[in-house]
Amino acid sequence: MLRIAVQSKGRLFEETMALLQEADIKLSSSKRTLLVQSSNFPVEVLFLRDDDIPQSVAGGVADLGIVGENEFVEKNEDAELIRRLGFSKCRLSLAIPKSEEYSGLNWFAGKKIATSYPGILKTFMAKHGVKADIHVITGSVEIAPGIGLAQAIFDIVSSGSTLVSNNLKEVEVVMQSEALLIGNRNLNTEKKAVLQELLFRIEAVKSAEDKKYVLMNAPTDKLKDIIAVLPGVKSPTVMPLAQEGWSSVHTVLDQKCFWEIIGKLKSFGAQGILVLPIEKMIL
Repeated sequence: MLRIAVQSKGRLFEETMALLQEADIKLSSSKRTLLVQSSNFPVEVLFLRDDDIPQSVAGGVADLGIVGENEFVEKNEDAELIRRLGFSKCRLSLAIPKSEEYSGLNWFAGKKIATSYPGILKTFMAKHGVKADIHVITGSVEIAPGIGLAQAIFDIVSSGSTLVSNNLKEVEVVMQSEALLIGNRNLNTEKKAVLQELLFRIEAVKSAEDKKYVLMNAPTDKLKDIIAVLPGVKSPTVMPLAQEGWSSVHTVLDQKCFWEIIGKLKSFGAQGILVLPIEKMIL
């Protein structure tokens, strides 16, 4: 049985549990339990603080972990990056009071910077030859300049609303972050087999994201033009209709180009366009 370490609360917790649910891994909804076993798949979920996950996976307490890239890089534990998951995206940035004039990285020379990510910040500053006083703080880093604890902060930024509410402005993006699936480097054969099945399910869920299944009726003499604008997974399915001169076309479209393509299809005479969501897609 695989043990997966998962953040015990917050946005990453919610999006991780949604992914596992989409992969049809049934778990108890109770968040008070430290360890929860799936009722239909050989995994159990261990709920931990996000900053404890990399060490737990590297040390073998958990076989896998779903953790933010920011924590994985900061802790620098010897665990394997298995897959990027594409959710819980954010960035680690330097921010200063709005009232300050920013002239570049040299602004931070000799300044006190509050952060929960000293490792990443030290590496970044050393790379750019800037010597700053890094003050490690846990909790609400963004309040540090307002109470005189620091002159700048280095912290996670998502929407930027927290910075605005604390009269700060983002001046340097140091790294982008997203959820990662990480693993212990010494999994046995049985656990590797379960991991492969888990990855298969995750791939099916992720492949279906932002995809739509589209069905339409199309004039048969326009099929060549219609097929030319369909960037489907493979060649679209075409079936003759009972009415002579018309065909049914089935394909998969990406949400990003959906409306542009729909407009072209209509211009070629496509009718009765039906759009359906896709839960999972096996490539």
